[in-house]
Amino acid sequence: MRFLKRQRADPNPKLGATFGLHAAFTLSDATLAACRAAAAGLGAGFHIHVAEDPADETDSLDRYGVRVAERLAQQGILGSSTLVAHAIHIDKREMDILRATQTKVSHQPRSNMNNAVGVVEIERMLDQGITVGLGNDGFSNNMFSEIQTAYLLHRASKGDPRVLPGGRPVEMAFDHNAVIAGLFFPRPVGALAPGAFADIIMLDYHPCTPLTDGNYPWHLVFGMDGSHVTHTICGGQLLMKDRELLTLDEAAVVAHARRLAPAIWGRMQEL
Repeated sequence: MRFLKRQRADPNPKLGATFGLHAAFTLSDATLAACRAAAAGLGAGFHIHVAEDPADETDSLDRYGVRVAERLAQQGILGSSTLVAHAIHIDKREMDILRATQTKVSHQPRSNMNNAVGVVEIERMLDQGITVGLGNDGFSNNMFSEIQTAYLLHRASKGDPRVLPGGRPVEMAFDHNAVIAGLFFPRPVGALAPGAFADIIMLDYHPCTPLTDGNYPWHLVFGMDGSHVTHTICGGQLLMKDRELLTLDEAAVVAHARRLAPAIWGRMQEL
């Protein structure tokens, strides 16, 4: 909350924030009410994990008599500035609540596979007009891999190669993620237009077949990868050139992380 207040008093266009609430099963009604009160007047929404595991719904029903999304709506947590992660085990009524409140959803296919928590009904959400973006939830930031995994996971889970055609995960990763990022930043992202942030990546990608508007999504799914990125520009500033980071000492960052890792792992073993 202190950061949000500082950002509101002295805005930095490259910084944004929201209230991170972890998951509904770790939050009492009193805590949710306190978070809602703290967020009032700050122009910030919430980020919270919703129904990642079936146990989340069981816990909510046992303790509060309602399902997770319904409880969060009752507590005033859902809304157009809120982003919920996963939403794998929500039912039709909860999906309707997300749509009605204009709550955004983030899908993390690799994380969901790793945790073996199930597969979300992505196409049903998209068909209802819910803004579903693509995230990673702790995996690497190679979003090309996330696009590819989403494309394959939903086909395999449904046993149907027509499920989630290439354009839909690309739409989630680019169009919908831009909408979600727009919750946090004052200028447009995900667009090359006057007044927008100049966020650009360049790829060393030489396709063996023509690259057209019609087959572009499948080049992203089957051909491109994060390893093809050679240049990164953020807000007009060149951050990586010819795969060399210009603003960070990568070796020093890695060395520092390695020094910290044993102590962090020790703390986790004590839990």
